[in-house]
Amino acid sequence: MTGDFNIHDSSWDLSFSHHSSISDDLIIVADSFNLDLSSPTNQVSTRYSDTSGKSNSIIDLMFLQSRSTELNNHLIHPDWHLMLDRALLTVTIPIMEENINSTRFSIVKNSKEETSFIKEVSSLIRNLDVSNLSNIDRLENVVNSLALNIDYTWEKNSKLINISRYFKSWWNNECNECLRNYRTSRSLEDWKIFRKTVKTTKHSFFDLKIQEISNKKP
Repeated sequence: MTGDFNIHDSSWDLSFSHHSSISDDLIIVADSFNLDLSSPTNQVSTRYSDTSGKSNSIIDLMFLQSRSTELNNHLIHPDWHLMLDRALLTVTIPIMEENINSTRFSIVKNSKEETSFIKEVSSLIRNLDVSNLSNIDRLENVVNSLALNIDYTWEKNSKLINISRYFKSWWNNECNECLRNYRTSRSLEDWKIFRKTVKTTKHSFFDLKIQEISNKKP
């Protein structure tokens, strides 16, 4: 929270000799939003008077997250005010690096791996021993065992794939094959086949989605 609060106070302006109860109210309001008054790294004026006899002052303040070790001060830029009567206040916000995975394990829709996965999971469910679920502990054992077996089945049938701009819900094995052919040959004819396959696949996919939506009862 930052801006011109138009409050002269000795708490943030050492050249001012008085303390105001309004300042206390401002601190209380800021605290209710979990904010603390920030201390500038350079203690200089924020408002520059162009009236003779009036001194410069500090009435532009910044409040940052309470008890933060990273956001705990700001910088005043008196040389940036140019023709204005105010200096600019800035704060540096650290941004942590984020590791974005470019691969993931997946099972391609309508593939033989998907068929195998569904078949094996169906068999696991059918063969569950639920004859003696007399207490919560036994129920949890059965559920945990099923979960472990499904995880194993997923790992056995899934493949590590690269996430790219081609990673779409309509993308299938035929698209993969055509793209692979083009990358191998780099021929114009294979490129045309690839583009035609993509176009046909997308149309078929979305036509099916539209049909599913239209067939749903309101």
